[in-house]
Amino acid sequence: MKLKKTLENTKNNPLDGLKSLVSKDLEQVDSLIFGIIENKIDLIPEISGHTISAGGKRLRPVLTLACAKMCRYDGTSHIDLAASVEFIHTATLLHDDVVDKSDLRRGESTANNLWGNKESILVGDFLLGKAFHLMGAAKSLEIYRILSNAAVVISEGEVFQLAMTGNLESTKSDYVQIISSKTAELFAAACQIAPVLAGKPDEQSFALREFGLNLGIAFQIVDDALDYRADTAVLGKKIGDDFRDRKVTLPVFQAYENASQDEQEFWQRTIGRGEIADGDFETALKIMEDRFIFDSCINEAKSYIEQAQGALNLFKDSEIKELLIGILGFVVARQS
Repeated sequence: MKLKKTLENTKNNPLDGLKSLVSKDLEQVDSLIFGIIENKIDLIPEISGHTISAGGKRLRPVLTLACAKMCRYDGTSHIDLAASVEFIHTATLLHDDVVDKSDLRRGESTANNLWGNKESILVGDFLLGKAFHLMGAAKSLEIYRILSNAAVVISEGEVFQLAMTGNLESTKSDYVQIISSKTAELFAAACQIAPVLAGKPDEQSFALREFGLNLGIAFQIVDDALDYRADTAVLGKKIGDDFRDRKVTLPVFQAYENASQDEQEFWQRTIGRGEIADGDFETALKIMEDRFIFDSCINEAKSYIEQAQGALNLFKDSEIKELLIGILGFVVARQS
């Protein structure tokens, strides 16, 4: 299927189609998740439940379930593993919101804003512990290695991003390394564990890892671009957070790379030195609009989407494969 046709398929939301196809499994995942977070310490279910409910579209566990179905896995361990993936994701959200001092996610107040930083970090640690516990369901050292490595790589990516704050001398390679680690690695792991669980050949495991990795990179590129383009009410978080946090994301990297002398001085003052004044974010938006930075970022995301789609060529045509391809177009076309 060509990318153009893939993008056209977003009219019928492929994520909804995937969820429908794995609906029974997803219900079991949700039941398991909310059963596990029940605890005599009220803060644990309150903070966990709030963040899980506000965390988004359940894309990562849905990918695990969908890939398991495509690989014709007929056991039950994929339920535990999908829940493990969601717990890892939720833990990273809790920790990230503290680091970024975020107060809004998906239109809801963040846990750190409602309960505090210490509480959010500790509940995030609790969820990571539960994620590791669930990894054992498959009784597979390889699956344990994949998921535990993902947790390590995500942390490394977050630390690397923190170290690169305000560094306008960082490279595009640095940026791709950061988003590959902090975002795409969990997408890759969520997809890769399915063929391993189903006992499929290594080539299928590697193919689904590549699918997830490139999907995750494209997902984060679009997310970073939306921070300079989307409406707060649509995106569900304040736009401009990356600018205020001095993150050198792809929009900033491309704008700085193509900047005039005055624009370079602007980026050096704001992102480089953190001297941000009223109206600077609007100036950043104007610069990016004038230089078509958003379109450039979307084109960059499309290049990874094409690689992700190519990774699925190994698998026979099926409804679930078509929906997975549709997800790629959905990621590029999304506005939230």
